[in-house]
Amino acid sequence: MHKNESDAEYQEELKKRILELKKERGALIVAHNYQRDEIQDIADMTGDSYALACKVKEAREKVVVFCGVKFMAESAAMLSPEKTVLLPVEEAGCPLADMITVEKLCKKKDEYPEAAVVCYVNSSAAVKAESDICCTSSNAVKIVKSLKEEKVLFVPDKNLGRFVREHVPEKELILWDGYCIVHMRLTYEEVVHAKELYPEAEFIAHPECRKEVLKLADHVGSTAAMVKYVNECPKKEFIVGTESGILYKMKKENPDKKFYVPTDQFICANMKLTTLGWVARSLEKMVYKIEVQEEIARKARKTLEKMIEVTG
Repeated sequence: MHKNESDAEYQEELKKRILELKKERGALIVAHNYQRDEIQDIADMTGDSYALACKVKEAREKVVVFCGVKFMAESAAMLSPEKTVLLPVEEAGCPLADMITVEKLCKKKDEYPEAAVVCYVNSSAAVKAESDICCTSSNAVKIVKSLKEEKVLFVPDKNLGRFVREHVPEKELILWDGYCIVHMRLTYEEVVHAKELYPEAEFIAHPECRKEVLKLADHVGSTAAMVKYVNECPKKEFIVGTESGILYKMKKENPDKKFYVPTDQFICANMKLTTLGWVARSLEKMVYKIEVQEEIARKARKTLEKMIEVTG
């Protein structure tokens, strides 16, 4: 009979085993803000995908267990080619990243040869390789503003693209018809209802949300920006418009504040695939190693490095 991983005693056993394996391998464990609470608890570092990729690059450890989804681990591996980056669950993908393919992107580029291609970091290495520069939800506006081209093909998230368009009206943005299935679940009506339930709370939202949802927000920003805002804001109550995993960090850093989710649908199934058992197995068997074809990695790395040059 297999032990139930939700059992508290077994979880403590797994945590102990992970710490032993981490020491044996000389490994670093990083976890995205949307990971399970217990995964964030055992991680050496938590944050958004871009911040984690940069931290991996700076870290002295040569083995990294990346608790997130595939495109995140790919970015970390491409920025740190000398390191072994492991993704605990091979099937942990991203539906948004899957909404664009290299073939379709190349076809669209042929339609708009004069446009610069700005690729949201939530995309595959192959798609990044066919783009001019990457962006994150926190720096997308700055990246688009920095371009000399007046026309921009923005892929693959249309909601983030619309947010950028509002802040950079001087540019013509052609938006890909992609979206985050988790953030798209949140409706205008649900936010209005949450505001009625918690009248003293501020509503903060991720730019991947629908445009009508963003109009209701007191603050719009990336996961990192949301955490920073909550930490610095004098308000004591917040309705959080992004994946519920982020509440772990917010509550930990602000024990005196209250946080509410506007919908019980705010769960990314792919992010929740990673469990303590999978992390232990990843370290035991050194799986699953992220490997990107050399030519694709070389091109994709350039788009990431260009972004870093612009944002500093």
